[in-house]
Amino acid sequence: MSSTADTAARGDRLWSVDEHLDDILAKIRPLEPIELQLLDAQGCVLVEDITVPASLPPFDNSSMDGYAVRVADVKGASEEFPAVLTVVGDVAAGSGELPTVGPGEAARIMTGAPLPPGAEAVVPVEWTDGGTGRGPVTAMAARGEGPDGASGEVCVHRPATARAHVRPRGSDVAAGEIALTAGTVLGPARIGLLAAIGRATVKVRPRPRVVVLSTGSELVPPGEELAAGRIHDSNSFMLTACARDAGAIAYRVGAVEDDPHVLRAALEDQLIRADAVVTSGGVSVGAYDVVKETLAGLSGDEGSVSFRRLAMQPGKPQGFGRIGPDRTPLFALPGNPVSSYVSFELFVRPAIRALMGLEPFTDRPTVRAVCTEGIASSPEGRRQYLRGHYADGTVGTVGGPSSHLVKALADANALIVVPEDTTSVEPGAELDVVLLD
Repeated sequence: MSSTADTAARGDRLWSVDEHLDDILAKIRPLEPIELQLLDAQGCVLVEDITVPASLPPFDNSSMDGYAVRVADVKGASEEFPAVLTVVGDVAAGSGELPTVGPGEAARIMTGAPLPPGAEAVVPVEWTDGGTGRGPVTAMAARGEGPDGASGEVCVHRPATARAHVRPRGSDVAAGEIALTAGTVLGPARIGLLAAIGRATVKVRPRPRVVVLSTGSELVPPGEELAAGRIHDSNSFMLTACARDAGAIAYRVGAVEDDPHVLRAALEDQLIRADAVVTSGGVSVGAYDVVKETLAGLSGDEGSVSFRRLAMQPGKPQGFGRIGPDRTPLFALPGNPVSSYVSFELFVRPAIRALMGLEPFTDRPTVRAVCTEGIASSPEGRRQYLRGHYADGTVGTVGGPSSHLVKALADANALIVVPEDTTSVEPGAELDVVLLD
């Protein structure tokens, strides 16, 4: 074997960002569809067109509190010469038996109530005396606190055209129409539409279950005191939040110490509930890089994980593979917080969307922006991702390039992309910018 081929076989060559991402997406398959209750399906992707079984609304109904009338009976009505109509009954929302409105008659009607037989329009209660016999309706009568408007007479002070203040049957959506198409993400309004047309369950690709764990014997949970040489575990919280933001159901596992046996046991315990696993730390070439040590030697039924060096900054060391009996995707990200975050955005987020049956890249648009202050240096041969703040077509860097600057990461709303062949950027030059918010 040649030295070049030997280097490639050992995984020592530099992979491009695009090569690594392409390899990941080629091995991701959308999750199998399942039937879920409506609220459990929120955030999931439909796998079937939804046809409306019955028109919505299912009957003509009133859009106002008022009186259902015949048009001819209120023609020419005015304050001086009101139309005086006999009130033959009440029609509330949900009413079954409806009074018939004949010549010279009206029925008091509530918003959403079905239009009674014989009625052609609704006059708002504000256009009447509310059945008080004392002229235009008062605020009390408008709230239904006055005398009974379902008996006696009502004075109407304005005319009404046919179908005025009436919501026609099927005016929202007609029976047989497509309410939602396959591929739709079910947000709150779409959940409401499904409920309105009578669907209790729906067939979707479920939100992937993503298990997140950090590695490192130095890690201490937030809220606990730090001993000498210890730091708080931020990565597992940040990456769990990233997974949830991407649409997954995410489970954070406590930090795992730098022990291969402990890590292997933790992974075996978590695979039963995971559609994907994300680890951070332990992927470089150090003496205690436990993730690489534990997973690089997997074979056969255990699956396999490849560890690579990428031509990027931050995030050069990366690992990806599929482990366990179900070949669950595993993403091994570097341990520095910024490296971990950038790696998630570039590689894990698209994979989560692919698991859901979505286009991988549509939720993180890339735009061109003017780099206001320029960039003094960028490593040759590596694609650099700098934290930036984007506004109105311009972008400026936030903090330096170091991978430990979490505060600068929190202040950023974009990633500035410096191409591999660019070693510096002049002020005013245009660059690609990945929008995070």
